[in-house]
Amino acid sequence: MDTSFGQPVGAICQIAFTVPDLRSAIPVFADRMHAGPWTVMEHVRPATQHYRGKPTDQDVSLAVAFTGSMMVELIEQHDPGPSVYRETIDRKGHGFHHFAVTSTAFDAAEAAYLAIGYQAAFTAGMGPAFGDARVTYLDTTRDLPGMIELIELTPEVDAFFGSIKALSDDWDGTEPIHRP
Repeated sequence: MDTSFGQPVGAICQIAFTVPDLRSAIPVFADRMHAGPWTVMEHVRPATQHYRGKPTDQDVSLAVAFTGSMMVELIEQHDPGPSVYRETIDRKGHGFHHFAVTSTAFDAAEAAYLAIGYQAAFTAGMGPAFGDARVTYLDTTRDLPGMIELIELTPEVDAFFGSIKALSDDWDGTEPIHRP
């Protein structure tokens, strides 16, 4: 089964990077990766979020865009608290952070990752606008160059990602940030 944005369910659909400043990074990624236009979400704070099993209240801004059928995500963490982003930044600086994959059988997919020894490093609910989809960041760094973000593919998540993809289909490279 394919998503509305062209990637098979279960395949890598996103590559994500931490950046020190979202607004400075967007033009560089737009130019070098021809990813755009970018949809920016400021100060995202899911109501339910856990880092390494403990409640947390991280504050991040996100920007997403497509290059072809691949979504690129940029992440800027605003607070100094511990997080999946901060642990990578502290270890190796800003840059590549995770791959994302979607699942329509979230519980089974998460259980499969946990069964091979990966730990859930961060979990969150995306809220009603996304059909109460869940995400889990799995610490796969023993085997891969970053984590895997498992995204529950609800119809709302698929529609949101599909709308971001549609913006990129005829993007001419101007106006790197989408303004609805």
